[in-house]
Amino acid sequence: MSFISTRHVAGLAAGISMLAGVTVPAQSQEFINILTGGTSGVYYPLGVALSEIYAEGIDGARTQVQSTKASVENLNLLQQGKGELAFALGDSVKAGWDGVEEAGFPGPLTELRAIAAIYPNYVQIVASGESGITSLEELKGRTISVGAPASGTELNARAIFAAAGMSYDDMSKVEFLPYAESAELIKNRQLDSTLQSSGLGVAFIKDLSATMDINIVAIPAEVVDSIGAPYVASVIPAGTYDGQDADVPTAAIGNVLVSHAGVSDETAYQMTKLIFENLERLQAAHAAAGGITLEGAIDGLAIPLHPGAERYYKEAGLL
Repeated sequence: MSFISTRHVAGLAAGISMLAGVTVPAQSQEFINILTGGTSGVYYPLGVALSEIYAEGIDGARTQVQSTKASVENLNLLQQGKGELAFALGDSVKAGWDGVEEAGFPGPLTELRAIAAIYPNYVQIVASGESGITSLEELKGRTISVGAPASGTELNARAIFAAAGMSYDDMSKVEFLPYAESAELIKNRQLDSTLQSSGLGVAFIKDLSATMDINIVAIPAEVVDSIGAPYVASVIPAGTYDGQDADVPTAAIGNVLVSHAGVSDETAYQMTKLIFENLERLQAAHAAAGGITLEGAIDGLAIPLHPGAERYYKEAGLL
């Protein structure tokens, strides 16, 4: 049995078409790299779901999902054209657009363009039950992890502690670790607590609460109100995690799906449209996607909409 390579077949087809006077257009391929966060967070499973949706729904699309340190890294990568869509916290997006150096941005990220405001992130401070920590004040002199350095979560930690009249100096030790690593240290009794910013029902806290007693540390509304927008006072509802019998006050910050000016209007239009045509599929990937609504898609955006996204919202009657 003889075999002919696909390259040989393609060459024969091209030769035949030239003889016939027919031009065969090259198949254009659209690369969509989706920048997410740690694999145990919410960004990653939603990014995987979007990659599948785009691969099926956008002709010629080749998608991939990149696990990153989340918001700050994602926005800097977008500015460099090293991604087409990214998840990021609203306060990080504003800091990136303004070029806030201490937030991890070397200059204003003027290439950023918004696709959609999505679900809120909740600042979730988790302490081991045996630590006895239930309030911000009780974190003093204890050990804590606050997310990767200069990540969106770490910016949240700085803002929360400053509003409460505290700083990292008040803790006996501060680790800069993402979700999974923080959870392992708490399980191994090497860490008292962690502050992470994520959607409700995040896997690492569910896993912790299923294996040991935990406390969700309250962030009072007056602390959140003193920070101001884009932070809003909210609650982690009772029963979100095993053993959590009451609502716990905390801070919420909106998440944003961000692209950049170099992405074509048509691709941005399709990416936006497919989000809202596949909300049930996104919710199946993670419950946090239940907070994504078309009605809230343009609320509180700190950067300009991508023209492709703007076209979709005009069609949908939002603009």
